[in-house]
Amino acid sequence: MSTENVRIVELNSENWYDCCKLEVSIEQKEFLEPNAISIAQSKFEPTLRPYAIYSGEKVVGFLMYNSVEEELDAYWVYRIMVDKEFQGKGIGKAATKLMISEMAKLPNAKKIVVGYHPENLGAHNLYLSLGFIDHGDRFGKEMEVIKNITK
Repeated sequence: MSTENVRIVELNSENWYDCCKLEVSIEQKEFLEPNAISIAQSKFEPTLRPYAIYSGEKVVGFLMYNSVEEELDAYWVYRIMVDKEFQGKGIGKAATKLMISEMAKLPNAKKIVVGYHPENLGAHNLYLSLGFIDHGDRFGKEMEVIKNITK
């Protein structure tokens, strides 16, 4: 599958329900909240930016980040997932690159942080491949990795 057709589209009335129906693999379920929870959260926290991930014309994933700086003086990725049927095809990496490009446009963007469970090897490999570095920051059960933004 080609990743050149991967794009991210702000969540809207036409794609939100498709995002709610997406699922991760059984092994990953313990690491992520359902997309419906994230979508609801975005309605109560207006600084969150939810997006559908498309491959061609099909919704295949979901991501969300915060548009204001938080801990570690950084912008945070809240969610990123690709449906179990579309994993392992480079879609998550392509979508994460697009998200990083969007986040880099935020005011004073110098760092992006994402947290994930240390046993989530898929997330670990993805973020490592994109230049995120583990500086030892931990929040609860999650490890936080940081990517410095260069403009």
